[in-house]
Parts: sequence; structure tokens; C-alpha cells
Amino acid sequence: MTEILVQATSGDQLPPVTRVVEHPAWPVLKDAVERIRPWQSKDGSIDFEADGAPAREEAEAAVRRVVEAVQELSPLLPHDADYHGALAKDLTRWSEGGFEVPDFLDSLLAFQPAANRADGLQHLVVFPMYTQNGNPDRNLEAVVLRMVWPEWLAELERTRYDNPLFCGIKFEDFTAGYDTNSAVLFPETIAVREAPERFSWGGIFCDREAARFRRVTDAAVGILSVELPEDVAAMVHDQKRCEEAFVLWDMVHDRTHSHGDLPFDPFMIKQRQPFWMYGLEELRCDLTAFKEAVKLEADGVPQARDVQYAVLFDRMFRFPVTGERVRNYDGLGGQLLFAYLHKHDVVRWTDNKLFIDWQRAPQVTNQLCAEIEDLYRAGIDRPKLVHWFAAYDLVSQYLAPHPGSRWAKGPDALDLSQPPRKLVDDVLPDEFPLSMFYEALSKKLKNVIASTRGITAESAERTAA
Repeated sequence: MTEILVQATSGDQLPPVTRVVEHPAWPVLKDAVERIRPWQSKDGSIDFEADGAPAREEAEAAVRRVVEAVQELSPLLPHDADYHGALAKDLTRWSEGGFEVPDFLDSLLAFQPAANRADGLQHLVVFPMYTQNGNPDRNLEAVVLRMVWPEWLAELERTRYDNPLFCGIKFEDFTAGYDTNSAVLFPETIAVREAPERFSWGGIFCDREAARFRRVTDAAVGILSVELPEDVAAMVHDQKRCEEAFVLWDMVHDRTHSHGDLPFDPFMIKQRQPFWMYGLEELRCDLTAFKEAVKLEADGVPQARDVQYAVLFDRMFRFPVTGERVRNYDGLGGQLLFAYLHKHDVVRWTDNKLFIDWQRAPQVTNQLCAEIEDLYRAGIDRPKLVHWFAAYDLVSQYLAPHPGSRWAKGPDALDLSQPPRKLVDDVLPDEFPLSMFYEALSKKLKNVIASTRGITAESAERTAA
């Protein structure tokens, strides 16, 4: 790894710096980005006529500080030299062009983290972007991250789960857009003049996912008086084990979006659908990861059993009670998994305790995965609207629809002369409300879930201490 000698004010040399966040240029860059962010409009531009807007010279000076700091830090990251060179040009062009809607396509195309997935490799990333599940505006953000790519994971990707675009990553430091619930770095969130023909990478922060999982699961287990087997309890209290579980889960989940008996239009193409369709797709991908983890456990992969626990607990405890109840498709998937396991007597709420049949959980969870796969397999023979109703029927076998739902009343309650996308307007914002169980759990967990905003492994450990 490249080292940089930093001069002290006396002229003496300080010990070599190898971490970006330890270099004195990093706080300068971070501060400059934080100054620029509040000046930006939703689309990333700066309106110098708006209230509170800076003088243009002040904005230009802040961008120069960002460029200079990137140039100081770039020697630590020779693998990102082309990207940092393109980034300096994009920043300068944005400034010289009057801070209109930013266009960072050139630097986006130059950033290729999936091309070198070395475990522990650092990246300094600066882009105008929104942070999914975080800040919806395209603000300038800076994040320092490390790749998570241990040899055992690389071997599984080479031999069983080819996913050349996937990047497991973890935080070193970040600006305000990531002091949120966002746990992803996706190229499609970045401000560009036109979308590339295809994206070449996607990153998921397994350290944030693991830390959030540990805190929420620990609280839920206490609230529900769940008796955990010794190995499960040990996993929940081990950050490294949880990170390894999540990076494997995420890698398999990510590739599943383009694998299997998919309907003709892949779900990843942006299209207007009822939100339960997205909920089933996300759940299908998670349950596929679960199913593969059962196979991997039989093959002796030590992380595989942890993946099963992570999928079950995150889906059952955190997903249903996180976020608003408006088209909450991840929440829907979590509700469906719990209801399915409850109906098949794998989980039981008795005497104010949640009991889990650990032996039957893999078999019955895989059974739900098979039902969703059967829905997909038949989908290619159905018109779109018929497929949506078939999916609705599957969900409503286990979750009670809202009493006022028109979709629950069947096709005769809808104006079928309209195109399918128009019928989405008849879907209620909360088509499948929370059960009484989850209503009560939500009240008890809401402060715990709120406390995970911006969480990292280090901040979780500090809080625990």
C-alpha cells in the first residue's frame, strides 16, 4: 500500500500515513463538501438567487478545496488515479459552468471498483448523488470505504455464484448523506447527463447492515423472550461473523435479480407495478440466498448457517416495522415470511414468548421460496394484470388485506378498461396493514430502529461500551 510522509509544522516528518481518513487532507475535503451540500438544490445545482445562497466566488473556492484535497489523497490510492483525474475535471467543469445540474458521467465511467476486488483495498469516492434510503436529493457526497472480499467469498463467487459487478464494502468515514439509513453505493444514484449503457459495479455496506442487524435483533430477542441456541447468540454478538454473513447474503441476493424463471420483463427494469410485486421480488432474492445457504452449510461453509439466521431475523424483526407504511415492499416481505412460518407452526407466539422451531425452519422457509418460484414460472404464460392478481392471491393467503381494498374484492371491483399501470392507482398505500403482533412490536422497537441511523461497526461498539 502506498505511504505518504506528512510534514509536521516544525518540518519534522510524521510517521507514514496509509489510511485516507488519517491524512490531514481528508478533514479538509470533508469540510468543503459539507459546506457545498446545503447550497445545492434537489437536482444538485446551486441557485445563487435563492435565500441563503453563497456568493459564486465562495462556491468556486469550496470546489477548489475539494479538488486540491482529492489530489493530495490520490497518491494513497494509485488504483483510483484515473477516476480521481476525471473527478477533478468534472468538479472543475461544474464550477466553471455556473453550478448547473451536475454531470459526473466521465468520472463515473472511470470508477471501476469491481475490477480489483482486493480485500481491504481503500477507495475515496466523491459524487453528486442521492443516497438510497437516506437523502433523496443529489448532493455532493464524499465517502471513504474498504473492499470486503475475503478469499473464501472470492472462491464462492468464482465457482458457484458468479457476480462480477458485486462489491462488498465497509465504511471508513462519510459525509452527511450517509449519516442516514443508507447502506448502499449504487452508480444509478449519481448525477449524469445520460445513463451508461450498463453499470459495471454495485456496492453494499455489510458493516452497517451487520451493526444494524445486531442491535435490532438483540432488542427484539429480549422483547419477545426468544430462547436462542448458543451458536445463534454468539453470532448476534460478533460483528465480524455478522459482516461475513451479510456479504455472502448480499452477493447471492444481488445476482438472483437476474437468475431464475423470471417473467419476460425483468423486475429490475423500472416499471409501474403494485408494490407487492417488488416485495415478492426482494423476498424471492432473500429466500434464494437462504436456500443456497442451506446447501452451503451441508458443504461445510462456516458462514452459511449465519446467513440463515440473518435472513430470518432481519426479515422477521426489522423489516416489517422499519420505515413508513406507504408502499413499504420490504416490510411486506418480512410480514409475509413471519406469517408463513407462523401458519406452518415454525414460529408460535404463546405465553408472551416467541418460540422458533429451529429444526423445521430451513425446510419451511425453502417451501415459501418454492411457492414464489412457482408463481414466477407460471408468470410467463399470463397477461400482466392476471399475474398481478395471482401474486396478490399468494400474499393474501397469509396476510389480511385492508378492509377497504378494491383489489381484495377481485377484478370486478376494478375498471378493467384502463391499462394495468393505471390500476396501480387503486392500490392502497398500506394494502396489507401490520398485524396486531407487529403493531405492538413496532411500538417497542421504534426507538431502537431510530438509533441505528448512521450506524457503523465502530459507532455500535462505542455505544455498547
